[in-house]
Amino acid sequence: MECYPLLFDPILMERLWGGTRLHEVLGKPDRGAGIGESWELSGVPAAVSVVSNGLYSGEDLNTLIGTFGAELLGTRVLERFGGEFPVLIKFIDAREDLSIQLHPDDAMARRRHNSFGKTEMWYIMDADPGASLIVGFNRDVQPREYQEALAEGRLTELLHYEPVTEGDAYFINAGKIHAIGGGILLAEIQQTSDVTYRVYDFDRRDAQGKLRELHTEQALEAMDFKQRDDFCLAYDRTVTGGQVLADTPYFTTHFLHLTSDTHKDLSDRDSFTVLVCVDGTAEVVLKDGTAKVRRGETLLLPACAESLTLRTKSCKLLEVHL
Repeated sequence: MECYPLLFDPILMERLWGGTRLHEVLGKPDRGAGIGESWELSGVPAAVSVVSNGLYSGEDLNTLIGTFGAELLGTRVLERFGGEFPVLIKFIDAREDLSIQLHPDDAMARRRHNSFGKTEMWYIMDADPGASLIVGFNRDVQPREYQEALAEGRLTELLHYEPVTEGDAYFINAGKIHAIGGGILLAEIQQTSDVTYRVYDFDRRDAQGKLRELHTEQALEAMDFKQRDDFCLAYDRTVTGGQVLADTPYFTTHFLHLTSDTHKDLSDRDSFTVLVCVDGTAEVVLKDGTAKVRRGETLLLPACAESLTLRTKSCKLLEVHL
Protein backbone atom coordinates (compact mmCIF):
# COMPACT_ATOMS: atom_id res chain seq x y z
CA MET A 1 0.00 0.00 0.00
CA GLU A 2 1.17 3.53 -0.78
CA CYS A 3 1.79 4.91 2.69
CA TYR A 4 0.62 8.52 2.82
CA PRO A 5 -1.89 10.47 4.98
CA LEU A 6 -5.41 9.99 3.63
CA LEU A 7 -7.89 12.87 3.53
CA PHE A 8 -11.61 12.23 2.92
CA ASP A 9 -14.55 14.25 1.63
CA PRO A 10 -16.81 15.27 4.52
CA ILE A 11 -20.28 13.71 4.52
CA LEU A 12 -22.69 16.43 5.65
CA MET A 13 -25.84 15.38 7.47
CA GLU A 14 -28.92 17.60 7.77
CA ARG A 15 -30.41 17.54 11.26
CA LEU A 16 -33.44 19.18 12.85
CA TRP A 17 -31.18 20.79 15.45
CA GLY A 18 -28.24 21.64 13.14
CA GLY A 19 -26.81 25.08 12.45
CA THR A 20 -24.21 26.79 10.26
CA ARG A 21 -20.96 26.53 12.25
CA LEU A 22 -19.64 23.50 10.40
CA HIS A 23 -19.28 25.85 7.43
CA GLU A 24 -18.65 29.13 9.21
CA VAL A 25 -16.17 27.85 11.80
CA LEU A 26 -14.71 24.65 10.33
CA GLY A 27 -14.88 25.50 6.63
CA LYS A 28 -17.11 22.65 5.50
CA PRO A 29 -19.04 23.15 2.21
CA ASP A 30 -21.89 25.64 2.52
CA ARG A 31 -25.18 23.75 2.44
CA GLY A 32 -27.19 26.40 4.28
CA ALA A 33 -28.66 26.15 7.75
CA GLY A 34 -29.55 22.89 9.42
CA ILE A 35 -26.35 20.89 8.86
CA GLY A 36 -25.77 19.16 12.17
CA GLU A 37 -23.04 16.62 11.47
CA SER A 38 -19.98 16.23 9.29
CA TRP A 39 -18.97 12.58 9.10
CA GLU A 40 -15.22 12.75 8.65
CA LEU A 41 -14.27 9.09 8.58
CA SER A 42 -16.98 6.47 8.18
CA GLY A 43 -17.33 2.86 7.12
CA VAL A 44 -21.09 2.86 7.78
CA PRO A 45 -22.62 1.21 4.68
CA ALA A 46 -25.01 4.05 3.89
CA ALA A 47 -22.30 6.71 4.28
CA VAL A 48 -18.82 5.43 3.39
CA SER A 49 -16.02 8.00 3.28
CA VAL A 50 -14.25 8.66 -0.04
CA VAL A 51 -10.56 9.61 -0.30
CA SER A 52 -9.97 13.14 -1.61
CA ASN A 53 -6.17 13.23 -2.05
CA GLY A 54 -3.29 11.35 -3.64
CA LEU A 55 -3.12 8.01 -5.45
CA TYR A 56 -6.34 6.64 -3.93
CA SER A 57 -8.46 9.72 -4.60
CA GLY A 58 -12.01 8.64 -5.43
CA GLU A 59 -11.70 5.26 -3.67
CA ASP A 60 -13.96 4.64 -0.69
CA LEU A 61 -12.74 3.46 2.70
CA ASN A 62 -14.34 0.01 2.55
CA THR A 63 -12.85 -0.67 -0.88
CA LEU A 64 -9.39 0.20 0.46
CA ILE A 65 -9.91 -2.13 3.42
CA GLY A 66 -10.92 -4.94 1.05
CA THR A 67 -7.84 -4.33 -1.11
CA PHE A 68 -5.17 -3.74 1.51
CA GLY A 69 -6.53 -5.32 4.70
CA ALA A 70 -3.90 -5.38 7.43
CA GLU A 71 -1.70 -2.82 5.66
CA LEU A 72 -4.45 -0.28 6.27
CA LEU A 73 -6.10 -1.51 9.48
CA GLY A 74 -3.37 -3.47 11.26
CA THR A 75 -3.28 -7.26 11.67
CA ARG A 76 -4.96 -7.43 15.08
CA VAL A 77 -7.62 -4.89 14.06
CA LEU A 78 -8.40 -6.90 10.94
CA GLU A 79 -8.62 -10.12 12.96
CA ARG A 80 -10.93 -8.51 15.53
CA PHE A 81 -13.28 -6.62 13.21
CA GLY A 82 -13.14 -8.66 10.02
CA GLY A 83 -12.69 -5.76 7.66
CA GLU A 84 -15.19 -3.36 9.20
CA PHE A 85 -13.73 0.03 10.08
CA PRO A 86 -14.29 0.14 13.86
CA VAL A 87 -14.59 3.86 14.61
CA LEU A 88 -16.68 6.74 13.29
CA ILE A 89 -15.34 10.30 13.47
CA LYS A 90 -17.71 13.28 13.36
CA PHE A 91 -17.96 16.99 13.97
CA ILE A 92 -21.32 18.04 15.45
CA ASP A 93 -22.90 21.51 15.47
CA ALA A 94 -25.85 21.74 17.85
CA ARG A 95 -27.74 24.97 17.17
CA GLU A 96 -30.53 23.58 19.38
CA ASP A 97 -30.61 20.84 22.01
CA LEU A 98 -30.34 17.32 20.64
CA SER A 99 -32.92 14.77 21.73
CA ILE A 100 -32.33 13.03 25.05
CA GLN A 101 -31.03 9.61 24.10
CA LEU A 102 -28.75 6.67 24.82
CA HIS A 103 -27.10 3.81 22.97
CA PRO A 104 -26.98 0.04 23.45
CA ASP A 105 -23.86 -1.93 24.34
CA ASP A 106 -22.33 -4.47 21.97
CA ALA A 107 -24.40 -7.42 23.19
CA MET A 108 -27.77 -5.68 22.83
CA ALA A 109 -26.83 -4.02 19.54
CA ARG A 110 -25.72 -7.34 18.10
CA ARG A 111 -28.90 -9.08 19.25
CA ARG A 112 -31.34 -6.41 18.07
CA HIS A 113 -29.60 -4.68 15.18
CA ASN A 114 -26.69 -6.87 14.01
CA SER A 115 -24.49 -3.88 14.81
CA PHE A 116 -21.75 -2.75 17.14
CA GLY A 117 -22.87 -0.89 20.25
CA LYS A 118 -22.05 2.76 20.65
CA THR A 119 -19.53 4.05 23.14
CA GLU A 120 -18.29 7.55 22.36
CA MET A 121 -16.25 10.51 23.51
CA TRP A 122 -16.59 14.22 22.89
CA TYR A 123 -14.08 17.08 22.68
CA ILE A 124 -15.64 20.54 22.95
CA MET A 125 -14.34 22.81 20.17
CA ASP A 126 -16.59 25.81 20.83
CA ALA A 127 -19.44 26.59 23.21
CA ASP A 128 -21.73 29.55 23.77
CA PRO A 129 -21.76 31.05 27.28
CA GLY A 130 -23.98 28.92 29.50
CA ALA A 131 -24.02 25.93 27.14
CA SER A 132 -24.25 22.51 28.75
CA LEU A 133 -24.52 18.79 28.16
CA ILE A 134 -26.90 16.30 29.71
CA VAL A 135 -24.79 13.43 31.04
CA GLY A 136 -26.51 10.79 33.13
CA PHE A 137 -28.86 11.15 36.10
CA ASN A 138 -28.44 13.56 39.01
CA ARG A 139 -29.04 10.70 41.47
CA ASP A 140 -29.75 6.98 41.40
CA VAL A 141 -33.16 6.46 39.79
CA GLN A 142 -35.53 3.50 39.82
CA PRO A 143 -36.94 2.33 36.46
CA ARG A 144 -40.53 3.00 37.56
CA GLU A 145 -39.59 6.51 38.71
CA TYR A 146 -37.98 7.16 35.33
CA GLN A 147 -41.04 5.88 33.46
CA GLU A 148 -43.40 8.07 35.51
CA ALA A 149 -41.25 11.18 34.96
CA LEU A 150 -41.08 10.48 31.23
CA ALA A 151 -44.85 10.02 30.97
CA GLU A 152 -45.51 13.22 32.93
CA GLY A 153 -43.01 15.38 31.03
CA ARG A 154 -40.67 15.70 34.03
CA LEU A 155 -37.69 13.72 32.74
CA THR A 156 -35.34 16.71 32.81
CA GLU A 157 -35.80 16.96 36.59
CA LEU A 158 -33.86 13.70 36.95
CA LEU A 159 -30.93 14.57 34.65
CA HIS A 160 -27.47 15.98 35.31
CA TYR A 161 -26.54 19.16 33.41
CA GLU A 162 -22.81 19.70 32.86
CA PRO A 163 -21.62 23.23 31.86
CA VAL A 164 -18.94 23.13 29.16
CA THR A 165 -16.17 25.29 27.73
CA GLU A 166 -13.74 24.85 24.85
CA GLY A 167 -11.26 22.07 25.52
CA ASP A 168 -13.46 20.00 27.84
CA ALA A 169 -13.61 16.29 27.02
CA TYR A 170 -16.15 13.62 28.00
CA PHE A 171 -16.57 9.85 27.77
CA ILE A 172 -20.10 8.54 27.16
CA ASN A 173 -20.38 4.81 27.72
CA ALA A 174 -23.21 2.73 26.31
CA GLY A 175 -26.36 2.92 28.44
CA LYS A 176 -25.76 6.46 29.74
CA ILE A 177 -28.62 8.86 29.06
CA HIS A 178 -27.28 12.04 27.46
CA ALA A 179 -27.81 14.97 25.10
CA ILE A 180 -25.69 17.66 23.49
CA GLY A 181 -27.05 21.09 24.38
CA GLY A 182 -27.63 23.96 21.99
CA GLY A 183 -24.67 26.25 21.29
CA ILE A 184 -22.01 23.50 21.26
CA LEU A 185 -19.60 22.52 18.50
CA LEU A 186 -17.69 19.31 19.20
CA ALA A 187 -15.63 16.47 17.79
CA GLU A 188 -17.02 12.99 18.39
CA ILE A 189 -15.14 9.70 18.36
CA GLN A 190 -17.35 6.63 18.58
CA GLN A 191 -17.70 2.98 17.76
CA THR A 192 -18.97 2.39 14.24
CA SER A 193 -22.69 2.37 14.91
CA ASP A 194 -25.69 4.47 13.95
CA VAL A 195 -28.02 2.97 16.60
CA THR A 196 -29.62 5.59 18.84
CA TYR A 197 -32.51 5.19 21.26
CA ARG A 198 -34.35 8.51 21.49
CA VAL A 199 -36.36 8.88 24.71
CA TYR A 200 -37.48 12.53 24.66
CA ASP A 201 -37.38 15.12 21.87
CA PHE A 202 -39.00 18.20 23.45
CA ASP A 203 -42.12 17.53 21.33
CA ARG A 204 -40.38 18.88 18.22
CA ARG A 205 -41.68 18.16 14.75
CA ASP A 206 -39.75 17.50 11.56
CA ALA A 207 -40.12 19.36 8.25
CA GLN A 208 -43.28 17.37 7.50
CA GLY A 209 -44.80 18.32 10.87
CA LYS A 210 -44.37 14.86 12.34
CA LEU A 211 -43.06 13.97 15.78
CA ARG A 212 -39.83 12.00 15.55
CA GLU A 213 -39.85 8.34 16.55
CA LEU A 214 -39.11 7.49 20.18
CA HIS A 215 -37.57 4.20 21.34
CA THR A 216 -39.03 3.85 24.82
CA GLU A 217 -38.93 0.07 25.16
CA GLN A 218 -35.40 -0.38 23.79
CA ALA A 219 -34.07 2.48 25.91
CA LEU A 220 -35.54 1.00 29.07
CA GLU A 221 -33.67 -2.24 28.45
CA ALA A 222 -30.37 -0.51 27.65
CA MET A 223 -30.38 2.22 30.33
CA ASP A 224 -28.02 2.57 33.27
CA PHE A 225 -30.10 4.12 36.08
CA LYS A 226 -27.17 4.77 38.43
CA GLN A 227 -25.64 8.20 38.98
CA ARG A 228 -22.01 7.88 37.92
CA ASP A 229 -19.33 10.57 37.96
CA ASP A 230 -17.26 8.78 35.33
CA PHE A 231 -17.65 10.98 32.28
CA CYS A 232 -15.17 13.87 32.61
CA LEU A 233 -11.83 13.21 30.89
CA ALA A 234 -9.20 15.11 32.87
CA TYR A 235 -5.94 16.26 31.30
CA ASP A 236 -3.39 19.04 31.84
CA ARG A 237 -4.08 21.76 29.29
CA THR A 238 -0.80 23.55 30.07
CA VAL A 239 1.38 20.60 28.98
CA THR A 240 2.84 20.43 25.48
CA GLY A 241 3.36 17.05 23.88
CA GLY A 242 0.98 14.12 24.21
CA GLN A 243 -1.18 12.70 26.98
CA VAL A 244 -3.91 10.08 27.19
CA LEU A 245 -7.49 11.32 27.07
CA ALA A 246 -9.34 7.99 26.83
CA ASP A 247 -8.06 4.41 26.92
CA THR A 248 -10.96 2.05 26.22
CA PRO A 249 -11.52 -1.38 24.64
CA TYR A 250 -13.02 0.44 21.62
CA PHE A 251 -10.43 3.15 20.93
CA THR A 252 -7.53 4.98 22.56
CA THR A 253 -7.34 8.76 22.22
CA HIS A 254 -4.33 10.94 22.97
CA PHE A 255 -4.41 14.74 23.09
CA LEU A 256 -1.43 16.22 21.27
CA HIS A 257 -0.59 19.85 21.98
CA LEU A 258 2.32 20.66 19.70
CA THR A 259 4.35 23.86 19.43
CA SER A 260 7.24 22.52 17.35
CA ASP A 261 8.05 19.72 14.93
CA THR A 262 7.53 16.25 16.40
CA HIS A 263 8.55 12.74 15.35
CA LYS A 264 6.62 9.64 16.47
CA ASP A 265 7.56 5.97 16.21
CA LEU A 266 4.52 3.90 15.14
CA SER A 267 6.32 0.61 14.43
CA ASP A 268 4.80 -1.27 17.39
CA ARG A 269 1.23 0.05 17.04
CA ASP A 270 -0.27 -2.54 14.63
CA SER A 271 -3.25 -0.23 14.09
CA PHE A 272 -4.35 2.57 11.82
CA THR A 273 -4.06 6.06 13.34
CA VAL A 274 -6.58 8.88 12.98
CA LEU A 275 -5.58 12.52 13.51
CA VAL A 276 -8.43 14.95 14.21
CA CYS A 277 -7.29 18.58 14.17
CA VAL A 278 -9.13 20.67 16.77
CA ASP A 279 -6.91 23.77 16.56
CA GLY A 280 -4.08 25.16 14.46
CA THR A 281 -2.41 23.53 11.46
CA ALA A 282 0.23 20.86 10.80
CA GLU A 283 1.96 19.12 7.94
CA VAL A 284 1.77 15.35 8.37
CA VAL A 285 4.66 13.42 6.83
CA LEU A 286 4.76 9.67 6.10
CA LYS A 287 7.28 7.78 3.96
CA ASP A 288 5.29 8.02 0.71
CA GLY A 289 3.72 11.46 1.03
CA THR A 290 2.53 14.40 3.07
CA ALA A 291 -0.73 16.20 3.74
CA LYS A 292 -1.62 19.40 5.53
CA VAL A 293 -4.32 19.33 8.19
CA ARG A 294 -6.07 22.31 9.78
CA ARG A 295 -8.76 22.83 12.38
CA GLY A 296 -11.82 20.82 11.41
CA GLU A 297 -9.99 18.27 9.26
CA THR A 298 -9.28 14.57 9.82
CA LEU A 299 -6.53 12.32 8.45
CA LEU A 300 -6.21 8.52 8.36
CA LEU A 301 -2.69 7.08 8.61
CA PRO A 302 -2.42 3.48 7.39
CA ALA A 303 -1.14 0.85 9.80
CA CYS A 304 1.85 0.27 7.49
CA ALA A 305 3.23 3.66 8.62
CA GLU A 306 6.20 2.91 10.86
CA SER A 307 6.90 6.52 11.76
CA LEU A 308 5.26 9.92 11.60
CA THR A 309 6.58 13.48 11.47
CA LEU A 310 4.37 16.44 12.38
CA ARG A 311 5.63 19.84 11.24
CA THR A 312 3.92 22.67 13.09
CA LYS A 313 4.31 25.81 15.13
CA SER A 314 0.97 25.40 16.87
CA CYS A 315 -1.48 22.54 16.63
CA LYS A 316 -3.87 20.53 18.81
CA LEU A 317 -4.80 17.06 17.63
CA LEU A 318 -6.83 14.12 18.82
CA GLU A 319 -4.81 11.01 17.97
CA VAL A 320 -7.00 7.88 17.78
CA HIS A 321 -5.98 4.25 17.36
CA LEU A 322 -6.94 0.77 18.55
